[in-house]
Amino acid sequence: MHDLTTPAPTFEDWKAKAAALTIDGRPVIDGRRVDALSGNTHAKTNPATGEILSELHHGEEADIDAAVASAREAYEAGNWSRISAAERRVALLRLAEFIEARSDEFALLDTLDMGKPISESSTIDAPGSAALYRFYGEAIEKRSDEIPVTPAGSTALVTREPLGVVGVIVAWNYPLEIATWKIAPALAAGNAVVVKPPVEASHSTLLLAELAVEAGIPAGILNVVPGRGSMAGKALALHMDVDMLAFTGSTEVAKQLQQYAGQSNMKRLALEAGGKSSNLVFADCEDLAAAAGKAAFGAFYNQGEVCSANSRIFVERSVYEEFLGLLQQAAESFQPGDPLDPASAIGSLVSEKHADQVWECIEEARADGTIVTGGNRPDINGSRAFIDPTIVTDLPADHRLHEHEIFGPVALVTPFDTEDEAIAKANETPYGLAASLWTGSLARAHRVSSRLVAGTVSVNTVDALGFTTPFGGFKQSGFGRDLSVHALENYTDFKTTWMQWG
Repeated sequence: MHDLTTPAPTFEDWKAKAAALTIDGRPVIDGRRVDALSGNTHAKTNPATGEILSELHHGEEADIDAAVASAREAYEAGNWSRISAAERRVALLRLAEFIEARSDEFALLDTLDMGKPISESSTIDAPGSAALYRFYGEAIEKRSDEIPVTPAGSTALVTREPLGVVGVIVAWNYPLEIATWKIAPALAAGNAVVVKPPVEASHSTLLLAELAVEAGIPAGILNVVPGRGSMAGKALALHMDVDMLAFTGSTEVAKQLQQYAGQSNMKRLALEAGGKSSNLVFADCEDLAAAAGKAAFGAFYNQGEVCSANSRIFVERSVYEEFLGLLQQAAESFQPGDPLDPASAIGSLVSEKHADQVWECIEEARADGTIVTGGNRPDINGSRAFIDPTIVTDLPADHRLHEHEIFGPVALVTPFDTEDEAIAKANETPYGLAASLWTGSLARAHRVSSRLVAGTVSVNTVDALGFTTPFGGFKQSGFGRDLSVHALENYTDFKTTWMQWG
């Protein structure tokens, strides 16, 4: 972290810091680094340069078995699950301090792994993750249990109990931050955790597991096993000794996890899956330029690799042309560049393979609609993982890109004529993760937001979230909620203890 009295690191500073890193790609099981039992590794590269970062170990079923056994033993030992909330609070606050002390390292690991700008990972992702451990450390101590009304001569205690061993599988777009959304409340509630981070971006979560032990969290309470979803992820989801699984990723994989839960031990699930979020701009919007600027942010931030990206923009016809011009201007401020350069607004996509998939969607849009801005794939640092922010218009109403989650810097802009039409367009996807709307009418804000099928509706902003508000979706965007005190409900359940004394 950098205080206001210290000059922010320059491009050269960040390159020097990156060059000085020694990155360990081994799993953390039972509080220590170990080689993957599978013996399989691969050279993990930086998508923005092609440079090798580490030999990342690929855990498989035996590695997951070892991690789950360690977690179960640590959970049953009771020196985390049965200690007081106040004691867990101390360890979580200390972990937050350790993350802050090494914030630059965490930021670099995520930027080098998946290409996001260092200006974001160093100011939002890493410090935000530290703050969330602090949030749950404080929150857990302030929760209370219940003594409900019962007949005379009896007392009932209703307590929230940890579930046991929690599995976590997360995506690569916010490696440390989204892992923290799961790990922090699970740990705060007293569970042991086994994390399968994405092979594209495992290093920050591996470092986190090392620091957890230094912070006083017992060995085995947090284990991290990198590996392929088809191997390590499947083994974790099918494991008979995993009590609950928390997931962020695609809807396709979320459906597989539901099947695995049924095939194994009916483990509980909290699934944050795909999205294709809408942004409705009404003619009574009080500041169309601000709406366009936020629309560009909502579509292009983090290279568009955001599950709740507002990538479908619907604009009332009377202001459509004016808004489109303003959006094109706003898109100019999201040009890609080297992720280690603080001046870069967006970085590289997570891989050239993923960039190929996004590019296929752009070529499809070029053939069936109109590219009004972008549609280019610049070569930066010899990498083909960069794509310019792209604005698409004139796609047919039934075009598949209106429903397909592109997961890149691509915005689709479509006019509408009536409020009912806008709502219908916003809701006609399989997803229900997020939505935004812009209006100067308080009545319309309430009326439209109540009809949008989305876990979060942002009014006169985009993609709003915070520690105190739950985040998750409806329909095929999944179920369960991250963030806020409500996330603790994913990792606990009620126990009634009835005492008859008279």
